[in-house]
Amino acid sequence: LLFVVGTVSCTLFLAVNGLYSASDDVIELTPTNFNKEVIQSESLWLVEFYAPWCGHCQRLTPEWKKAATALKGVVKVGAVDADKHQSLGGQYGVRGFPTIKIFGANKHKAEDYQGGRTSDAIVEAALSALRSLVKERLSGRSGGYSSGRQSRESGGGDKKDVIELNDDSFDKNVINSDDVWMVEFYAPWCGHCKNLEPEWAAAATEVKEQTKGKVKLAAVDATVNQMLAGRYGIRGFPTIKIFQKGEDPVDYDGGRTRSDIIARALDLFSDNAPPPELLEIISEDVLKSTCDAHQLCIISVLPHILDTGASGRNSYLDVMLKMAEKYKKKMWGWLWTEAGAQSDLESSLGIGGFGYPAMAAVNARKMKFALLKGSFSEQGINEFLRELSVGRGSTAPVGGGAFPKIHSVEPWDGKDGELPVEDDIDLSDVDLDDWDKDEL
Repeated sequence: LLFVVGTVSCTLFLAVNGLYSASDDVIELTPTNFNKEVIQSESLWLVEFYAPWCGHCQRLTPEWKKAATALKGVVKVGAVDADKHQSLGGQYGVRGFPTIKIFGANKHKAEDYQGGRTSDAIVEAALSALRSLVKERLSGRSGGYSSGRQSRESGGGDKKDVIELNDDSFDKNVINSDDVWMVEFYAPWCGHCKNLEPEWAAAATEVKEQTKGKVKLAAVDATVNQMLAGRYGIRGFPTIKIFQKGEDPVDYDGGRTRSDIIARALDLFSDNAPPPELLEIISEDVLKSTCDAHQLCIISVLPHILDTGASGRNSYLDVMLKMAEKYKKKMWGWLWTEAGAQSDLESSLGIGGFGYPAMAAVNARKMKFALLKGSFSEQGINEFLRELSVGRGSTAPVGGGAFPKIHSVEPWDGKDGELPVEDDIDLSDVDLDDWDKDEL
């Protein structure tokens, strides 16, 4: 009996926290099973990206379950807790909840579902997408970059961001480039190359977007470009090599899925990227553009310049820059302001008027923040950020539920502060003894 009760309570806990449980016809998807279940599947998939705390998602849940039951055996219906699995949501550009995507014939080009949120509307959209999928199969459409001339003429969009290189174009594009290149050497007849083709193509598009073109994915037909194949000792297919300026090429020996390739590309990007900029909050635009563009923005409030002078302030900024470098793979935003310059912002982050220097890490999407409790030092900040990066540490809602008004201020000029100049009053000609006491 105890075992049964424990099992039931566990199931309830999962259902409440994840909205769906194993007893539903909705298939729970995670970064671990998404590629196998969805991307490599022949089936049509409808996938909901949700957050358990989202009211619209909670209202959709019974309709989504009903649709999944109706479509069982016909169309696959899945759900991703994108609050828990932010990397997976990020791959598909999920910005709000719930987001529903349809994975049809081209699994790497999911379509957004914009229809109604009732089970009837969802089922109707699924059947319409299914008809389109079957028609595409009847027409025999296909695409890809490595299947020779036919695919290049077919107009398939998958391979648009894979750069085709050959003996003539390789050196001028790759060898002296400041960008990082991941190059696949393939043979058109190779089965493993054909399996890799859609993963490589989809990763190329994602990597181009996320690294702003600083990491490039390319392909070389090694059966045609034998000079390159000989130079780099290509013996088997596919072989993937990583080229970085000033370094010998190294073999990529990671996984062959889209997510594996993207993860390695982003690592290469962050390893080669400069540390993020450390910006002074001189306007509302600086704060909003930085915090909206990053998962977290780290905001420091430094003592007034009259309290520290330029050297003291620069020592605090140096600590922040070192931490920005250390955590640059996280791609957080980094901001600072002077005590009192943005008093409304200080109050909304629970800093307000004392205890400088102070630091807060803000999630602008959830409007929640965490405060540095330890010392404003490399060690103290490192412990604070390390806890945050693994999802620990206490958070609180930003006061008012949104950023307050930000005042436009002059940027710091890098100099020591100066006390305001007061007008000198010359009392040398005033004989105080002669003043009429009534006038005082």
